[in-house]
Amino acid sequence: MWNGVLCGLLAGAMWGMVFIVPELLAAFSPVELAVGRYIAYGAIATGLMLPRLRGLLNRLDRSDCGALVRHALAGNIVYYMLLALGVKLAGVAPTSLIIGLLPITVTLLGRKDHGAIPLSQLALPLLVVAAGIACINVDVFLHARASGASQGATLLGVLCAFGALLCWSWYALDNARFLKRNAHFSSAEWSALYGMASGLIALAVGALAFAIWHGDVTGAAGVASGRNWTAFWITNTLLALGASVIGNHLWNIASRRVPVTLSGQLILFETLFALLYGFVYHRQFPRVLEMAAIGLLVAGVVWAVRMHAVQPVAEQTAVHG
Repeated sequence: MWNGVLCGLLAGAMWGMVFIVPELLAAFSPVELAVGRYIAYGAIATGLMLPRLRGLLNRLDRSDCGALVRHALAGNIVYYMLLALGVKLAGVAPTSLIIGLLPITVTLLGRKDHGAIPLSQLALPLLVVAAGIACINVDVFLHARASGASQGATLLGVLCAFGALLCWSWYALDNARFLKRNAHFSSAEWSALYGMASGLIALAVGALAFAIWHGDVTGAAGVASGRNWTAFWITNTLLALGASVIGNHLWNIASRRVPVTLSGQLILFETLFALLYGFVYHRQFPRVLEMAAIGLLVAGVVWAVRMHAVQPVAEQTAVHG
């Protein structure tokens, strides 16, 4: 199990980068960011699997294709569009910490899965996590009010972040369940297929957007100002390699090795790394409530991990019948 926990932590470190890219490429819209990232992901995944691509595609059946399409949309393209818009409108901290509710939503939705321990035993760790999220949200809204930020834009950004939360909660559960039921693809193979499916859908979305909006694909502010396409493709390629190729492969390993309730807790590492990267990028130290939130979130995750480690799988199975 501990190898799964480590893979989940490293995946979180990779995924935390996605919250910074919308600020690095602020002149580009969420649709452009999502299309660029996932076209790069699809190209890298295809290149990695090229020597055995024909045999890999021949092993796909209808249920596999259905899973790839729904996971590519919910876990990649739609999720990242909403996340990027949330970051643009509400900022890195509120967006990452709303998505930080994933440990709670995934744990609640996966409470009946095999290997899950009773929610009564997870109640206290989840309360600690909830307290941490409450601290950061209080800090965010106090800081936004003091800075005079647009309440309408902030609210829309918050709603987009919650939409991203719902997308990824469903994806995390469906992907974990699919991988546990289907062992005919390795984690690396499934991650590559997932990347190729995302790339194909991103190409279709990009072509449709270009056909409708032409040069200004998504109505991004500033027709040319700050729109450095070389930086756009370099950044998205690096993001695709780190967060998508490597991060998703690590997450698939973790999903196969830990119960769904524990995988829900491990997603929180994405939030913690996103906060860390945000503080470094903005060259600022966390405020008091932010530090309290980080401490509570770490404590809640560690507590949940220890609870899963000490309860044998056989006992968990007996409890849930």
